Amino acid sequence: MLPELGSAYDVSPGSASLSLTAYLLPFAAVMLFSGTLGERWGRRRTVVTAYGVYVLASGACILASAFPVFLAARALQGAANAFTTPLLLSALAAAVPAQRLGRALGWFGSLQAAGQTSAPLLGGFAAEVDWRLAFAGVAVVAALLIVIGIPAEARPGAVRPGLGDALRAAMRPAVLRAGVAAALGWGCLAGLNFLVALRLEEEFGIGAGPRGLLLTGLGVAGLLTARLVGGGVDRIGGRRSVLLGAGLGAVVVVAVGALPAVWPVALAWAAGGVASQLLMVGVNAMVLGTAENRGGAVSVVQAVRFGGGALSPVAITPIYHADPLAGFLVPAALLAVAVPATLARGGQDPSTDSNARA
Repeated sequence: MLPELGSAYDVSPGSASLSLTAYLLPFAAVMLFSGTLGERWGRRRTVVTAYGVYVLASGACILASAFPVFLAARALQGAANAFTTPLLLSALAAAVPAQRLGRALGWFGSLQAAGQTSAPLLGGFAAEVDWRLAFAGVAVVAALLIVIGIPAEARPGAVRPGLGDALRAAMRPAVLRAGVAAALGWGCLAGLNFLVALRLEEEFGIGAGPRGLLLTGLGVAGLLTARLVGGGVDRIGGRRSVLLGAGLGAVVVVAVGALPAVWPVALAWAAGGVASQLLMVGVNAMVLGTAENRGGAVSVVQAVRFGGGALSPVAITPIYHADPLAGFLVPAALLAVAVPATLARGGQDPSTDSNARA
């Protein structure tokens, strides 16, 4: 809907793209500590409040009469949403047995993939009528989620560590390594959709509609296989799942950049959905397999992950323009080499350790 936004506020589509940056920067920055704060304030209270702020911010987007006001409302949306996913994952980990955590994360991942796959389609349809309808729709959804809520913590009166201790626990080296692995996995695989679109346009002459349809293959494959992947994570552990996903992802990225026809590229990109789920579910299982500030730890991992996704276009696009094949070989090499190197010093896999204790 960027062209429609540009027309509404009399700015160029390039300037309209600032609405993405205005959302993502506070989203990633606040997520560094949102999980820790939410664990201290109470998961349910924090998530419900975040939904409420999101409703108000979405209303501000609809009513904004000037582009700077719209950008400020988008920033508020991003900051509010930073308090949801980490605490939802923490609540999920607290609600299921350790030996079934991977399956639960698989279900979570499948529903998340469904949202990521359908949101651009629904937003595009809304923009055909009026772009404000998209923001009205998410406001209604957020209001419904306030009513649904999440399970309250079963530990009333539990002694909580000090804020400084909690933040240090969330940013311990093992968590940061998992975050770097997530950033590399996301930025060098699922985050390459822009690069795949460039190749489809420049080498195969594929139009915008077919390109968009092909790119949804990764999300659809992730949706269909996430539960199966989650069961596999329960069996082999989070670390091995991440390494398997990185290896498969490297093969996928090379194939997408080198195959000479559209349909093989489409099939390879769909296989990337399986690799993405192995990576992301594995990383979440590693972090949530420990009981120490789960919300804060997964919050840090997600923040680093989205930071990697944000850097991917800036870092890889110049390589692609210099040499299109190298634009795919470099991220493939990072998946194959940098992800295992990042996790090499991680010690015992907490997800496997939790399963053994269970």
